[in-house]
This record gives sequence, structure tokens and C-alpha cells, in this order.
Amino acid sequence: MTRRPGILTKTAAAAFTAGTMTACLSASGEGERAPVPPGAKAECAAVKPPGDSRSRQLRGMWIATVAGIDWPKDAARASTERQQADFRKLLDTAQAMNLNAVFVQIRPNSDAFYPSPHEPWSQWITGTPGKDPGYDVLDFMLKEAHKRNLEFHAWFNPYRISRQDDLNKLAAGSPARQHPDWVRKYGKGLWYDPGLPQVRDLATKAVMDVVRKYDIDAVHFDDYFYPYPEGGADYPDQAAYKAYGNGMNKADWRRQNVDTLVRSLSEKIHEAKPWVRFGISPFGVWRNKTTDPAGSPTKALQSYDAQYADTRKWIRQGWVDYITPQLYWAVGDARADYAGLVDWWARQVEGTDVELTIGQAAYRVGEPGPWRKPGELSRHLTLNRSHPAVRGDVYFSASSLAGDKLGFAQRLRADHYARPAVPPQVKVRGGRAPAPVQEVRATTESGGKGVRVQWRPSRDARAYAVYRMEGGKPGCAPVDPAALVAAVRGGGIIDPGAKAGKTYTYYVTALDRLHHESAPARGATVTAAGG
Repeated sequence: MTRRPGILTKTAAAAFTAGTMTACLSASGEGERAPVPPGAKAECAAVKPPGDSRSRQLRGMWIATVAGIDWPKDAARASTERQQADFRKLLDTAQAMNLNAVFVQIRPNSDAFYPSPHEPWSQWITGTPGKDPGYDVLDFMLKEAHKRNLEFHAWFNPYRISRQDDLNKLAAGSPARQHPDWVRKYGKGLWYDPGLPQVRDLATKAVMDVVRKYDIDAVHFDDYFYPYPEGGADYPDQAAYKAYGNGMNKADWRRQNVDTLVRSLSEKIHEAKPWVRFGISPFGVWRNKTTDPAGSPTKALQSYDAQYADTRKWIRQGWVDYITPQLYWAVGDARADYAGLVDWWARQVEGTDVELTIGQAAYRVGEPGPWRKPGELSRHLTLNRSHPAVRGDVYFSASSLAGDKLGFAQRLRADHYARPAVPPQVKVRGGRAPAPVQEVRATTESGGKGVRVQWRPSRDARAYAVYRMEGGKPGCAPVDPAALVAAVRGGGIIDPGAKAGKTYTYYVTALDRLHHESAPARGATVTAAGG
């Protein structure tokens, strides 16, 4: 992962953009047309909304900030302008790949990418712990993502403090320096003790501060709960166990500590803002079948036993809205076969309202074995199609997608992401379809530059979906979800994929923030002009 973020090869850039990208027009381009109010009469009252389909997918990428893995690079020397330009490039990569979500690490080490009353500014922004970068980094990132209609999942690490073990190297205002009794040295780093109520309270305050102040779409945790075992040493939490264990088996007590944080955070997030989702991307193996008959057909580390993360319980209790297991193995791997793991996780979410997406190891492309084949990840997505419970994929990480080693990202886009996608509807967090848009217009752009599609917006809409059907179609007709050409937040698009001399009919629907979709407005038919 040494390539600079956001830098596509010339070949990749051409493959991503040739004749496929739509340009979004701002809402201000709609002149003075008043938005369609809720309850307004629909133009096509008899036509139903598109509904759910396999065309709906969540497609995301992780943007890791710890140690500048993805962003920001060269934090100590890069200007604000350079930092922001680099971040925009990463988002442009996501947009070019037809992704619809980013998972951005905003609390990597008990620190913050935003002005926090609880924790210092992150060292990964400026190179200096606690140094104010001079702008609200999270606010900037959030607005840039939403401008591109990318969901923003705010990624927090609940217990990790530092990748080095010297408290004095932390910012003076760090809670770890103020409360060294909360801190445990383990491996080469510093960690908060999950067994302490004060630690859970700090993590909760950090998350809820962001939930209340910022327009995020979701709160996201990765796989770091109790740290991964190192050198056979047990985690040094004997004092907390003695104080709070209440005679429980230590392993069960540790799982209870993590359960308590997950459950309480889920409740608090949804109480504050019901539409903000809570999701976790655990290590890909809960337990091996040789240990537990309910486990997966694997021979790998078990997150239930090693990190005390009972993800299967969280699914069954409905404490998470989505689960994104990190399935970082190839198809046919003897330790953990990707195919067997996808099947196991799909069965875990059956009968629940928990959405399953798969964490994909973009960073492994080019490694020995199956990873030397540029189509390995494309093979994963093809296999996913046999499991309807799988509703999308998230890639680790942004730099790997941008670097496009062996052309794997081009392959993914060609095989699976040729068109954009609307994420699956979130059914259990409220929301409703906005009023349908009205007055869809389609006109040809001069010089064969495509077709301009505009509409009168819907007042309650968060975004709009634009569908292109070949030929002259009825004004009022159902849309084919597979015909989606754009999902945008503006008041119109320019579709460069329209071929000169061909006739198309465009339909537009409105979406709320949980992806409930309206019925289409009356379609607009146009014949694209030549160059």
C-alpha cells in the first residue's frame, strides 16, 4: 500500500470514465421552480415505486487515517489545500468506481478529526498530537462525500489509544494521560481497559458527540475490541476483573464488557437519531466448527475467543443495523475458504433485519497464490450472487482501489459496477418515500456531449435516481432497477452515455436518507444529437 491515494493509472482512469460517468447539476440550476411538497399529487399515480431488487447494493471503501494509511499523507508537511485535494481525489475514485459509501476513520486512537470536548486533535492530521489543523476536518469530509452522494459512515476505534507505549508522547489533553489507571500496555501499544465503566463512558461520549453534531449516515466500528493476541501474553486486566468480574468466567466477563458497549451505543444512537445506523466489521471468523458446532468450516483465529466479540449474538439481538465481516481470504483457502464463509455469514442474518455486506481485501491483490490473479475479487462478487442475503461489499482500502494493482479495480468495475447502484432500503429505522418529482425534462447537449435531464425536485428528498430506457416509452410506466444511470443529490444530470441518434426515455424517482424510493414521475423521451 505504497501508492499515493487517488492516483489512477491513465489506463484505469480511461476505463473508469469513458462514456459512463454522469455529471451532476446543482439544485440551483433548476431556476425558481418550487420543490414538490409532501402529499402533492403524483403525475403517475398508478405506477408503483421500483421496490427492492438485486440491483440495490451498498458499495463502499474504507478510508484509513491511522498512520496515514490512506489519508492524510505527509501530515506534518502537507498544506490544508493539499490535504483537501487528496481527499477529494479519493472520493473521486469512489465515484468513478460507482461506489456509494465511504467508511472514514475519524477516531483512530482516542483522538479526533473534529473539534471534540472529550479528546485531542489526532496526530494523523498535522503530525503533532493535539495540534489544531485550523479547520473542521470531519465537516469538510462529510460535505465532500455528500456532494458526491456518497454515504458517510463515521469509523471509530473504541479502545485503542496508541501504536506506541509511551503515555508522555500523547497530547497533554488526552484522557489517557489524565487517567493513566484506565490504560493498559499490551504488545507495542496502549489500550483502554474495556472492563472499566469509565472507558465505556468515554467511548460513548465520543460517538454521541459526533452523532448529535454532524449529519453522518452511520456509526462504524471495525474489528478492534480487545486487542489481537500477541506473543501468547494475556491482556493485563486482572485489576478490573477483580473489581467488576462478580465471579464470572473471565472470558465471559470480557464478552459481556464488549456486549454492554455495543448494546448501549445502539440504543443511544437510535434514540438520538433513529435514521443513523450502527454497523460493525468484525474479523471474518466468529468460531471454527471444530470448536463450536455453530461455527464456520474454518481453521483460523476466532474473534469470539481472541477478541471477545460475539458478533453472532449482536446480529440475533438486533444491536447492529449491518454487519460487514472482513473475509480477507481467497476462494479455496485451506484455512478459511471465502466461499464457505460467505455461506456461513449469509445464514447468520437470515430472519433478521441486519444487512450483510462483505469486507473485501483489496490490499491483498498481488500477493502470492490466488491474489496474483486480477480477477480474484471479481470472482468473490460473482460468488456472492448465489447468496441473496449479501447486499454489497466494502473494500480495504481506498489507496488499494486507487492504485489498481494488476488492473483489479478496472476488472471489478467492468464485471460488476458498470452502472451505479442505490443502497438497499433500511426498513427498520423509520423514513418514507418522498413525494415524486415532477416535470422531468430531457434535452440534448450540443456537440454530442450527451443528454441533459432535469426535474422539479421533491422537498423531502435526499437524493434522486435517474433511469434510462432505450426507445420511446410510455410517459407513465414502471422502471427497471437495472436501468439506473445516476444517483445524485443535485437538480439534474448530464448523461454522456447516450449515443447519438438513439432515442431514450428517462424516468426520475426521489429517495429519502434511508433509501425509500418514490414512484417515477412522467418520463421524458429524447433522441440524442450527434457531434
